[in-house]
Amino acid sequence: MGAITADASSGAVSSDASLQRTINWTGAFWVASGVPALVLFSMGAIAATVGKPAWLVWMISIGFGFVQAFTYAEIAGLFPNKTGGASVYGAVAWVKYSKLVAPLSIWCNWVAWSPVLSIGAGLAAGYILTAMFAPDAAINTWQLTLLDLGALKEGLTLRINATFIIGAALLMLVYGIQNGGILRSAKTTMILGLSGLVPLMLIGLVPLVTGDMPVDNFFPLTPLAYDAVGNVVDGQWTVDGWVLMAGGLFIAAWSTYGFETAVCYTREFKDPKKDTFKAIFYSGLLCVAVFTLVPLAFQGHLGLGQMVSPAVTDASGAVTTAATYDGMLAPDIYSGMGVASALAGILGGGAFIANLLMTMLVMALLLAIMTTMSGASRTLYQGAEDGLLPKFLSRVNEHGAPTSAMWTNMGVNIVLLMMSDYIFLLAAANVSYIIFNFLNLNSGWIHRMDRPDWERPYKAPTILIVLGTLLAFVNITMMGLGANIWGAGTLMSGLVMAAAVIPIFMWRHYVTDKGQFPKAMMEDMHLTADEKGVSTRAGVLPYLTLAAGALIVYVTSSMVS
Repeated sequence: MGAITADASSGAVSSDASLQRTINWTGAFWVASGVPALVLFSMGAIAATVGKPAWLVWMISIGFGFVQAFTYAEIAGLFPNKTGGASVYGAVAWVKYSKLVAPLSIWCNWVAWSPVLSIGAGLAAGYILTAMFAPDAAINTWQLTLLDLGALKEGLTLRINATFIIGAALLMLVYGIQNGGILRSAKTTMILGLSGLVPLMLIGLVPLVTGDMPVDNFFPLTPLAYDAVGNVVDGQWTVDGWVLMAGGLFIAAWSTYGFETAVCYTREFKDPKKDTFKAIFYSGLLCVAVFTLVPLAFQGHLGLGQMVSPAVTDASGAVTTAATYDGMLAPDIYSGMGVASALAGILGGGAFIANLLMTMLVMALLLAIMTTMSGASRTLYQGAEDGLLPKFLSRVNEHGAPTSAMWTNMGVNIVLLMMSDYIFLLAAANVSYIIFNFLNLNSGWIHRMDRPDWERPYKAPTILIVLGTLLAFVNITMMGLGANIWGAGTLMSGLVMAAAVIPIFMWRHYVTDKGQFPKAMMEDMHLTADEKGVSTRAGVLPYLTLAAGALIVYVTSSMVS
């Protein structure tokens, strides 16, 4: 606790009401410790879609994320007085080449992270309802449908039900904690982290000790496939098999890359030169452990699964009732609502242990929500401070918490919480996350070229900057190939969500600010024409990078359309 406790006097807010330097790297580590809980969001969906290679998807993806983190650690060190994470630091690299790319970087980061609030609250509410009531209880079955979104994905609606009501209450609880500033958030997340991460680590370690890891549940390493009747069979590594793998890697990235949020708090570190790298490095090690061990234990316990009952068709041959499966292919595993019960089965111990574990996993999800509310609100705050997003988002309260940005997050996620398919929401939001990663991994070499003499508290080995750049293109290739396996409208929905920032920025920049960036942003981002040590040495390379990225997405998505 002493590692994240600040002198009470340091909590005083200056007259200009800004973010405060009250934590060190361990504080950011605990705030970012909610990221491992993101494995609960898509682990079931990946397993039920990819099949036996699911465990390998998670190992590859967290490996990619760990390599990429070094680029983010370097660019964060360039701007110790800014908050909001890698998207803000990356925006500095792009802003001299295109005014539109800078807000796109920040917006895509927020669009990607913000749904953690609604999805996490929805899953936590589902776990609570599962623990307290039978599946066919009235509280679990009533629903008021508000809007049919079937044009985006079959069966998708906006609805109000018990999950929505409980989830909204959980969001309000987290907001109340966050409203007290980063120091109180860090203290709370340390408590939630200890109680939420313990079950995840136990789940990952117990099967290794007991030997409950049947080889048949992992091999042969072939993609999921079905025969004409609907029975599960070993697939082949044809184009369809690789598309499944790409789709798995695409959606796993939303969870495994997430520990880059540890650099969101640079502006609130007591010593940003030392704390930035430590925060992201140790957060990364924690994520490597969880994202490797938990999916292995989950798959080893459940197995792939087989058909329980075949599909029912009418006289015309149309399917009226889909086939049902057990194991990782069970419907509640895909939706995520049954993941907690499945994980409880790994530890055994009867109903008491199952409910205790369920409670701890709910706390882990609350931790993920707190991590996201902290990071996403600071991204909006800094975007507003820099003249890229609406001005009202830069308001903070007496504790230094970005209240307006937090309320914006809340309002958006109350609506998203009504969605009936959280996996589709996650996949659509992840399109923005891949765009964000593409822009900011490439910002590493742009900063190196344009600001070669700037002090870098941490300078990543050049080979890691190169690998990060290559992974930027790997990521968008996976997106083009695999996004639409989560719903035919996923890629287009995600691109529309990303493009929504263009009119928002145009209004702020050209109407509110009359075509000028705020003075503080001009100075802090070193945009003045006579600034020493800053130029556009990268020339046409950033434009070629953007063109190549767009071409890859177009070609790969066309291949599977």
